[in-house]
Amino acid sequence: MLINKLMKKLFDIYQTYGNKKMILMIIFGFASGFPFLLVFNTLSLWLKDVHFGYAAIGAFSLVKIPYAFKWFWSPVVDGVKIPLLGRLGRRRSWGILTEICLFVSLFLMSRWTPEAGIIYLIVTAVAVSFFSATLDIVLDAYRVELFSQNQDEQAAGSAIFVLGYRLGLLFSGAGALMLASLMSWNSVYFVMSLGTFVGLLTMLLTREPIALTENKAQKQTFHTFIKENVVKPFKDIISRPNWKMILLLILVYRLSDSYVGPMAYPFYDAMGFSKMEIAYVIKIYGMGATIIGGIYGGLFLKKYGTYKGLYWCAWLQGLTTAFYAVLAGLGHHLPMLILTISIENFVSGMATAALVAYMSSLCNVLYTATEYAFLSSLLSLARDLVASTSGMLLELTNWPVFFILSGALCVPAVWLVKKTVKKQL
Repeated sequence: MLINKLMKKLFDIYQTYGNKKMILMIIFGFASGFPFLLVFNTLSLWLKDVHFGYAAIGAFSLVKIPYAFKWFWSPVVDGVKIPLLGRLGRRRSWGILTEICLFVSLFLMSRWTPEAGIIYLIVTAVAVSFFSATLDIVLDAYRVELFSQNQDEQAAGSAIFVLGYRLGLLFSGAGALMLASLMSWNSVYFVMSLGTFVGLLTMLLTREPIALTENKAQKQTFHTFIKENVVKPFKDIISRPNWKMILLLILVYRLSDSYVGPMAYPFYDAMGFSKMEIAYVIKIYGMGATIIGGIYGGLFLKKYGTYKGLYWCAWLQGLTTAFYAVLAGLGHHLPMLILTISIENFVSGMATAALVAYMSSLCNVLYTATEYAFLSSLLSLARDLVASTSGMLLELTNWPVFFILSGALCVPAVWLVKKTVKKQL
């Protein structure tokens, strides 16, 4: 009986993910994910190795600012046809151009030395962030359009895209650290720049996701461009019933999870865990649980629908965040650290798949790049602004209370899911 159930589950996984579209989504997810850590954690370690101060390293986090404002130039990606390359299609032409620019930016970044000056590194790092954010716009739009005719596939495609994204982070995070123990950081970043060829070659070999009318490609005035590619997409968003509540839902949905993010490493350190213990658990158990959670999330959404997926994942995010209070009570307890991080990352993988699928379902295929870029930017806003107060809350309380209050932040998300998503479906 158990074997039959296992075989059935494996067959369901194969039916859902065993096709060319899903393989394409893994590759594009990888292409979208791997540049991020190269201007974040991995870059911080490089700067530390060349004896930058902590204040300077912290300030360098500002080079990621293009990710938070990618919606600003997404209308250009939606509405401008690139000369010559444009004949390949809107998404493919922008994807190819962006991958080339990303490779050049990473290559130039790999040539930096302290003697070259800090301005050089800032410019090249911002360029990497800008082209990486632009690639996100392109690939998110490609994914939404590819599955626009089938919402069940949209959910599974979102889940598998997230899987690819996590593999990309593993490549530029743990992969880069392993390489750094064998070669110079300049060589590491050169190797990382070669990762752009994964997305570039795939974009050259694949097809345009859907055939749209080429009215946007015709010569147009600036006024017409703004109307077609800026005004209409945002009018489309606010034309939906309860649009304010929808935007608020996206803003707060991952709040209980993201709120503890800035305090996670300080918490592990305060509990007495070594850097090797933290790295081992997060990279092995955490990453594995996230990937499995994303895959299971796609299957759950396919079987039970978007509403149930969002609803239950909202509750589970709060519960797994609050569960850290148990670890806070035990202190240095490695098995509990493994369990806590594993269940938190599993639920995080499910919740990400559910939210990405929901945001994708909201997008009009005529304005995919602009609308999805705007919706996804709301997540960055909550993560970067609201979560910045987590340290103040911690100073007023203690670790167990902090995690319980953070877990309670799931309640607004649960309420908004019931008020908005349930009525939409």
